[in-house]
Amino acid sequence: MKIENHHPKNMEKNYKKEGKYSYYEAGEGTPIVILHGLMGGLSNFDAVASHFSKKGYKIVIPDLPIYTQNILKTNVKSFAIYVKNFITFKGFDRVILLGNSLGGHIALYHTKMYPEKVAGLVITGSSGLYESAMGDSYPKRGDYEYIKKKAEDVFYDPKIATPELIDEVYATVNDRIKLIKTLTIAKSAIRHNMAKDLPKMHVKTCIIWGKNDKVTPPEVAEEFNKLLPNSNLYWIDKCGHAAMMEQPQEFNRLLEEWLTESHL
Repeated sequence: MKIENHHPKNMEKNYKKEGKYSYYEAGEGTPIVILHGLMGGLSNFDAVASHFSKKGYKIVIPDLPIYTQNILKTNVKSFAIYVKNFITFKGFDRVILLGNSLGGHIALYHTKMYPEKVAGLVITGSSGLYESAMGDSYPKRGDYEYIKKKAEDVFYDPKIATPELIDEVYATVNDRIKLIKTLTIAKSAIRHNMAKDLPKMHVKTCIIWGKNDKVTPPEVAEEFNKLLPNSNLYWIDKCGHAAMMEQPQEFNRLLEEWLTESHL
């Protein structure tokens, strides 16, 4: 099963394949390019896509080649270059980048490399400062109950980790190639720590964080907010690592408020 591709039925008609790119696209207006995390199911942006595509934005969600690139290109920097090439391919001038988890780290790294391409940046549960998020959790990969607990820990309400989602995580960590790539990415995330870069990044940044995030705890959001010169931090209660899935209405409300205030 290819992880990135299980969009629900209502999203399928907006799903496109062009050249080497597969992506979801809906709406017209300022492009918001959304970057998913390691596992598509753990950073699902359906509610964001359907809301903002009706509000004067073009929502574009490319499938990132997390498990499909050569191992030498399986790192944060290469994914950031992939995103830049995709933005160029689409003919966008400047975009708003929105990333969750690893996708947030890729968005940050892309912004460091290509600031002229980024009108605004939105990060939620982002890696880039604090990496225990991925690497420590795979020694017991054969143990379904352990994986189930790990998947449930991503969310404040464990019921969001549906059996399908747990199966997806289980299949990924039990696929030897994917496991090696996951660990390679985890090492790359540590190597590409952003602490020294953030103070030089003046792009308008929206930080939306779950108060109960166990993967990237709340102090990480505070550190991002402290280091980024032009950021606003918004908290969501009763919310874990995937705010746009767990509290979609509140996430959309906060993001819309920030976009309006930032004139984006």
